[in-house]
Amino acid sequence: MRHKIFVRSSLSAERERALGYRIDPRDIRDAVSFTLEAEDVPFPCEVAVIITDDGGIREINRAQRGIDEPTDVLSFPLQDFSPGQYGGAEYDIAAKRVPLGDVALSAERVIAQAAEYGNTPSREVNYLTVHSTLHLLGYDHADGSEQKRQMRAREKEIMRRLGYEET
Repeated sequence: MRHKIFVRSSLSAERERALGYRIDPRDIRDAVSFTLEAEDVPFPCEVAVIITDDGGIREINRAQRGIDEPTDVLSFPLQDFSPGQYGGAEYDIAAKRVPLGDVALSAERVIAQAAEYGNTPSREVNYLTVHSTLHLLGYDHADGSEQKRQMRAREKEIMRRLGYEET
């Protein structure tokens, strides 16, 4: 299925050099597409991803959620799905796809969390991309509910299928 994943970076080349790591947009596109396939999404989708730093994601978090602090990733679903239930999707006739939503990813958090968890930055990018795509598909982990357990199980399985063992 032909999904369209837009990936844009708000970071200058100088800022990327200062961080010491450049996120490869192909990793994000591949992880989004793989997650959509693993979840058996039955239609072509559109997802927009912005790569930013802690300052940028803090601004987005403050503006959208009223939380004045940086975070690793933010997801803004455009559809009202439940996990595995994709009926009622609003199809964009002009784009010939279902717009799933937007994702913001902090390159600084990727680097810090990779070091904290003993992972590579690439693994962290893949994990956060899988995580945020599942949010766009209706998964949640806000409480200790069954939904949280379900989301974590899907993350683990998709990461395993992407070739990453749990750390």
